[in-house]
Amino acid sequence: MKKRKLNGLEVSAIGYGCMGLSQGYIPTPGKEEGIRLIHQAFDLGCTFYDTAARYAMGANEELVGEALKPIRDKVVIASKFFIEKNSEDSSRERLMQDLRTNLEGSLRRLGTDRIELYYQHRVNKDLPVEDVAYCMGEFIREGKILGWGQSQATADEIRRAHAVTPLTAIQSEYSMMARTFEKDVIPVCEELGIGFVPFSPLANGFLSGTVNADAQYTGQDARRVITRFNRDNIIANQPLLDLIHQFATAKKATPAQVSLAWMLHKKDFIVPIPGSRNPDRISENLGAADVELTDAEYSRIEDALGKIAIHGNRTDEDLAKLRELK
Repeated sequence: MKKRKLNGLEVSAIGYGCMGLSQGYIPTPGKEEGIRLIHQAFDLGCTFYDTAARYAMGANEELVGEALKPIRDKVVIASKFFIEKNSEDSSRERLMQDLRTNLEGSLRRLGTDRIELYYQHRVNKDLPVEDVAYCMGEFIREGKILGWGQSQATADEIRRAHAVTPLTAIQSEYSMMARTFEKDVIPVCEELGIGFVPFSPLANGFLSGTVNADAQYTGQDARRVITRFNRDNIIANQPLLDLIHQFATAKKATPAQVSLAWMLHKKDFIVPIPGSRNPDRISENLGAADVELTDAEYSRIEDALGKIAIHGNRTDEDLAKLRELK
């Protein structure tokens, strides 16, 4: 597996998003199967594993921690915290106290003494980014975390936070179907030497090329409320799938691998973290690190993408609906 660096933190060129092992897509695997899938990813060269305190109310961190315990010193763990503004005390001291409680909880669930990359799970607009950055700097000095990041941050938030405690990486949704962050966030990451870690790099599996327009998603399956999976949108997005299939055939690769290879070619500080509960898909996704596009092939894909309208892209409204799934 090829390696990349997120502002000095070395990771495999493709990581593994672990959320789906505990929530978001049904059926979720049992604990033993989840551990086996994480070990499979490691055997294939993956050293970068992403989880969060909010995933399945901490159960995902516990699963990841147990799976990685035998190989802890050979891997990089990324986790995330989400914190609200304290209505009674908004001081930096209280924020530090609340963040420390969150961090200690994650360390306990993960069964480790440090987290290599600790993200703010969505930037809370009620909390000064400078105060959060200061607290992260304290945790780095204590050795509790090795680096920190933000999720779905704006270019301004990145600059302000980075000026206080340098950011290791920004994690945001990014794929051929969700390219908003190309405008200013990815350029500011490049300018400041910050890594960029795309979640949903395959658009929740849409870019795998296996989506069926007649599929029905129910219950707590996230695709039930993500609008790109509406039947009409699946049909309308066929030109994008045709493009990917065309290049997949030419490269003797899969559509998912072409989608990830396009992303890897774009910038050397981009490290996607596709997630899967399928052993074959895990092998396929990690194998994308060996699919190389030429500059000419990349340019042809870029030109074609610029002419394709995307229908039903995931939005903040969709994300809000995900939290309401029962």
